[in-house]
Amino acid sequence: MKIYTKTGDKGETSLYDNTRVYKDSLRVESYGTIDELNSCLGLARNFVEDQEIIEILYRIQRELFDVAGELATKDREKFPEQIQEKHIQDLEKIIDAYIAKIDKMDKFIIPGSNKASASLHVARTVCRRAERRILTLNREESVSAMLIKYVNRLSDVIYALARYLETELKYVDFEKPSV
Repeated sequence: MKIYTKTGDKGETSLYDNTRVYKDSLRVESYGTIDELNSCLGLARNFVEDQEIIEILYRIQRELFDVAGELATKDREKFPEQIQEKHIQDLEKIIDAYIAKIDKMDKFIIPGSNKASASLHVARTVCRRAERRILTLNREESVSAMLIKYVNRLSDVIYALARYLETELKYVDFEKPSV
């Protein structure tokens, strides 16, 4: 099987429902950034030694295929598996569990005291970019509110996991300007 189709040689691609769009459309940019996030999580997973977190990352990576599939489909009747409230609740449980395991969070930290936490912080920033792209798309075309909520919670999950894996906390102290 060849992986090239030559149908994109003029700057267009097909969505999941066979709708043709430009490769730099907001829709393609949105699901492309989700794909980038999925790859970042795959890389990060290779630095994580905690088996529970590895399993969480695998599950999230699988769910990101559903997110990307939904973003890659204009015709709502042809959606593949969709993000549901249960997915968001599962993310919230992860956030609560890992935030409860860490020290106070009253200051910014310099991210990345080891490869696992650093790679998850990179994934978190890619997730935030994906969220921005999806919100921009939502101003032009309707995007599921559940999907938007999921991506928002996901960045919090990634932060909680990265923060939990930090081995040395370097806090950022801001000096207040003198009056």
